[in-house]
Amino acid sequence: MSKKVLIIGGVAGGASAAARLRRLDETAEIIMFERDEYISFANCGLPYYIGGTIKERESLLVQTPESMKSRFNIDVRINSEVIDLDTRNKVVTVRTKNNGTYKEIYDYLVLSPGAKAIKPPIEGVNSQRIVTLRNIPDTDRIKAYVDKEGTNSAVVIGGGFVGVEMAENLKHRGLDVTLVEAAPHVLAPFDSDIVGAMEKELFDHGVKLILNDGVKSFKDQESSVEISLNSGKTLVTDLVIMAIGVVPDTGFLKESGIKIGPKGHILVDEYMATNVENVYAVGDAIEVVDFVNKQATTIPLAGPANKQGRIAADNIAGLRTSYKGTQGTSIIKVFGLTAASTGNNERTLKHLNIPYKTITVHPVSHASYYPGGFMMTLKLIFNEEGKILGAQGVGSDGVDKRIDVIATVIRLGGTVSDLTELELCYAPPYSSAKDPVNMAGFVAENVLAGRVDIMSIEEFLDYDRENTILVDVRTETEYNNGHLEGALHIPVDSLRARLGELDKTKEILEYCQIGLRGYVASRILTQNGYNVKNLTGGYKSCLMSPLKPPCVVPAATSEKQSVDPDTQVVKSDTGKEISDYKKKQSDCGICSE
Repeated sequence: MSKKVLIIGGVAGGASAAARLRRLDETAEIIMFERDEYISFANCGLPYYIGGTIKERESLLVQTPESMKSRFNIDVRINSEVIDLDTRNKVVTVRTKNNGTYKEIYDYLVLSPGAKAIKPPIEGVNSQRIVTLRNIPDTDRIKAYVDKEGTNSAVVIGGGFVGVEMAENLKHRGLDVTLVEAAPHVLAPFDSDIVGAMEKELFDHGVKLILNDGVKSFKDQESSVEISLNSGKTLVTDLVIMAIGVVPDTGFLKESGIKIGPKGHILVDEYMATNVENVYAVGDAIEVVDFVNKQATTIPLAGPANKQGRIAADNIAGLRTSYKGTQGTSIIKVFGLTAASTGNNERTLKHLNIPYKTITVHPVSHASYYPGGFMMTLKLIFNEEGKILGAQGVGSDGVDKRIDVIATVIRLGGTVSDLTELELCYAPPYSSAKDPVNMAGFVAENVLAGRVDIMSIEEFLDYDRENTILVDVRTETEYNNGHLEGALHIPVDSLRARLGELDKTKEILEYCQIGLRGYVASRILTQNGYNVKNLTGGYKSCLMSPLKPPCVVPAATSEKQSVDPDTQVVKSDTGKEISDYKKKQSDCGICSE
């Protein structure tokens, strides 16, 4: 006998479950309910349509009720909201836009209600000029505001992925944009030493950033909104985008007997099954297991939702497929930069008291002798056994594929040694003989093997100046271009001849530009009886750090200096190279010892 399956909600999770189930079972009766008009749309693309990068609105529509019917024989009922669920009698109550309320029975049920944007109970928050972005109607409303003559400014409240993407796209449309974030930094999945680059990119492109400050109240004016912040600062703008996060849309399940977590998320097992027989749940409304730390968490991302929908369908069809957790792998474009992350960040690991180590490298996106390469930053987080716990990257090119590779190694339970052994594509336009992923593995492996003792920027700021010697091992031109305050300058190529200048009774803290020459210096000093620490990521990490280590920057010289946008090499107006650290790091093998 054929089974009757009801699916509540479409988009990523529900639509994937429906299509997969039909491919597995041609005889099942499948009905999908969607309270709005659009069952499957590219919600990650909404900011880019508002910004004008995506030209056609229809490009956002992945599936329509008609296409789902013709290809998959699925009965899609739009403008139909499920308002009640009776799990004892296996009945849902549906409220329609035009035809009243009715009941529908089921054999199996898939819950994919998603989440809704948070609109906190702040004074004045219900102004017509304060909008959220979650679906196609929201998109249409925001785009109408932006297209309207007289809309010249916008304030984005919230510095998550949606908030930052909206800030960028509104700036592309020519608006004066301010982004307000209550936390000290935007983009919470990234640690502060990585996110600083994105904040600078926003600032450099004209987005005003207000960090560590929240909204106290809104006040409608004749043609604008006045925003009062907790700091006492006041902003006046034509449009406000609220992007402070989402909450699960599960209120209709209150009396259903389905177990709900403390923040309103549906609790499921590894088969996407709820505590009620034949009821499954997927997507942004469920609580999942963090793949790395194995704790319960919530990660509202499209990729996991699609996989969860597929797994729910498998289990309804009897395949017994399980979901093994979410890594939170994510990526964002911030004007000319790309930032990506996977696994846990330092903040999460500290909160859970999980011990970890980190290293930072600054490789070039492809062979440095081939034109057009860009420096990137890769941060690797791992434990004492070498298991990879997380990774983050930021740069102009090649960040996505490096984080994807590391995400794959994490999913397969790999270690930093596995990173060193990966055989990845190499040709000068695409990578180096030792890919940046290999380089990160080499550095981490050296740390675990005790070949080098590293120090983070945070640790550096707390070091004991009385009993240590700070040494800069870069070239003279690099040192003169800027260095850490109090650093003794001994270039690495002169280090062996000048060992007598260093006191063996004191700890040596040394650094180069990006950490590679520092490793060579560390090996020289360690094997000559010195107690040495190398600053991970070198001077480049100091410049990126929001902690602002004390640096000595020389006054302007008679030569105008600039950074070549392709090579990232500092040059004077005569074309002379001021900094040669880039060519020092190319394919030289100093980190593969």
